[in-house]
Amino acid sequence: MSILKKFLLFLSRNGKIRRIVEKRKKILGVERFVAGETIEEALNQVEHLNKQGFSCTLDYLGENTVTREDASLATMVCIDLLQGIAQRQANCNISLKLTQLGLDIDSVFCEENLCNILEEAQRVGVFIRIDMEDYVRLQPTLALFNKLVHTYANMGTVIQAYLYRSLHDVNQLRNYSLRLVKGAYLEDQGVAFRRKKDTDEQFKQMIALHLTQGAYTAIATHDPKIIEFTLSYVKKHQFSLDGYEFQMLYGIRPDLQRRILAEGEKIRLYVPFGRDWYGYFLRRLAERPANLWFVVKGIFKK
Repeated sequence: MSILKKFLLFLSRNGKIRRIVEKRKKILGVERFVAGETIEEALNQVEHLNKQGFSCTLDYLGENTVTREDASLATMVCIDLLQGIAQRQANCNISLKLTQLGLDIDSVFCEENLCNILEEAQRVGVFIRIDMEDYVRLQPTLALFNKLVHTYANMGTVIQAYLYRSLHDVNQLRNYSLRLVKGAYLEDQGVAFRRKKDTDEQFKQMIALHLTQGAYTAIATHDPKIIEFTLSYVKKHQFSLDGYEFQMLYGIRPDLQRRILAEGEKIRLYVPFGRDWYGYFLRRLAERPANLWFVVKGIFKK
């Protein structure tokens, strides 16, 4: 991992820098990556993207909630969002983080909140993706997923390729819908690959394994080499379009998104919204450290 990327990930957790950055939202062009602050703004953008042929997944931004009130509020927003998706008949599902629902406060409380969301999602017919967070939360997330997935079929989770254990996790979760990603958190060398080459190689192995196992596979990447590998593997083994999709981030490489869509592939855009955009925004910039100078100029511009 480059020094610049480490620095940006450090900033994503720094409260003092966060307060400075949040005052300069417009200057930084956050709207390029975040589809508004309200449910209505987010759903309007989803409708626009659906008309272009893209599926979507909405993410109400926020993580590491420290109060029950905030976790309960996030739960209600997710339920309202589900109802909005159903009312508009949008081609859209929801992604959520368990720390936003209170995982760090009380695991039982978090489970209750998640079940309330899953009940409503099941009622309105919307899929829920449980996002993966940093390594400390990995096992609690998988434990809760494994506990509930037998009751709620309308759910899946995420596996990150840069962790040593991830190929094993994909094999353990062979029957379930998975989003496969490279990973965007700053992790210790004891649990995660340091070299991009190693992460990319395991990413390819994970994609091949889950496709072959037959469960739904979402390949979340903007890396042309990973996309080329996936397309070649799919063609070679004649996998149906019903068994996989590509996923890309709202505002990142729209040219690539349109090209893949034009080739007849399914693409789902990960569309975040809400006021708690800081951590997400910095992690996106960390994926393209060349933008650091642009960020610095925006932060400290008078």
